[in-house]
Amino acid sequence: MRPDHHRELTVRGKHQAHVAGLAIKRMDVEFEALLSSPKARARETAELAGAHWSGAQRGLLETHPPLAGGFGFADARAALELLSADGRVLLVGHEPDFSSVVADFTGARIDLKKGALAVVRLDSSAAGELIALLRPRELALIAADLSTEAIGSS
Repeated sequence: MRPDHHRELTVRGKHQAHVAGLAIKRMDVEFEALLSSPKARARETAELAGAHWSGAQRGLLETHPPLAGGFGFADARAALELLSADGRVLLVGHEPDFSSVVADFTGARIDLKKGALAVVRLDSSAAGELIALLRPRELALIAADLSTEAIGSS
């Protein structure tokens, strides 16, 4: 068995990454930073999802070592300091870190499933509101209007 850091996505994980990328495209999500854990499966998720985005959005992808594990509230605040006041960041990482960070910012107790997307709005004091929690099933429904051929051709 490969060490955790080198484990790649399963076939299901690859499909979920493509679907998430299509859903993000369909929702016309804009972001000024795209940070990924250095672990293989997170990086692969970001790359597969990004295949459906503009070259400018794909070009934002950076490896962010704190996302490798133990990513917490202080790490999230530090990542946000890289942004403009109304900036948006897309983070690709791991559980249970993300559920904990969402709870720290919003007070919401969530279980962020593999392949899911949480949207949190923060005010100037970094107090947050959970705007959306989309599981892979909801992301697939959002992506459904886009060609399913796009998933197979990427």
